[in-house]
Amino acid sequence: MKILITAQGDFVAPRFDLTAEVVIATVDNGVLVGKPRTIIMDRPSPEDLSNMIMEEGISTVICGGIEDRHYQFLTWKKIRVIDFVIGDHESVLNRTLAGQLQPGDMLPLTRGDLSL
Repeated sequence: MKILITAQGDFVAPRFDLTAEVVIATVDNGVLVGKPRTIIMDRPSPEDLSNMIMEEGISTVICGGIEDRHYQFLTWKKIRVIDFVIGDHESVLNRTLAGQLQPGDMLPLTRGDLSL
């Protein structure tokens, strides 16, 4: 199974349609296989992102906000979408691996997440 997280730096990107960075993790029986990889797209494009999701064989997409037409397209293609998620992508991935991530989850910031 492959999980794609829309990213903005270390965090889940707030909008699917403005995402130019993604983190892709491969999971086997609930265990992370290798290190997640980051892909930087040429430009934000929900159509290109949707194509990448299909080409990569992604089974779960984790994102912030997503327009209904993109949500409907992905779910029509049998891709699970966990949307309206806020938090750093490492914690989000760990929570997903534990089977605990739900749409709308807001993960608390840790002390290291704040730069003063």
